[in-house]
Amino acid sequence: MIANTEVFLDTNILLYAALGRRHAADRLERAREIVLTEDYCTSGQVLAEFYHNAIKKGPTPLSPDKAREWVRVIALKPCQPVTPEVVVAGIDNARRYQLSYWDGAIIAAAERLGAKVLYSEDLNHGQTYGSVRVENPFLSA
Repeated sequence: MIANTEVFLDTNILLYAALGRRHAADRLERAREIVLTEDYCTSGQVLAEFYHNAIKKGPTPLSPDKAREWVRVIALKPCQPVTPEVVVAGIDNARRYQLSYWDGAIIAAAERLGAKVLYSEDLNHGQTYGSVRVENPFLSA
């Protein structure tokens, strides 16, 4: 599946946008700008991680109903399902780049959707993994 978007969002970007000022005030505005204005894609893994963390993280986590609604809205964007091929590619990426399986699977999903950029603060800013370049959108220009 190829999406018509350049940017893949990692879970943390969505969490900053959803959890508001008390969780990470310095990242809230930029995360919301990304979610509201950029044409992005994501994956089933990201949706699951988002829900799991959104109902538990920070001093004021989202209610399960509110987190579910966020998932429904995010899922309106192109979303790579977790398939056996993505799992195997995630394993291969993890081994090749010495990453966790989860990060390898994020890269695999981004590649499957044709994204050129992965917004994340968990991976090395500026590094290219396969056909995907990581950018931390919270770093000052």
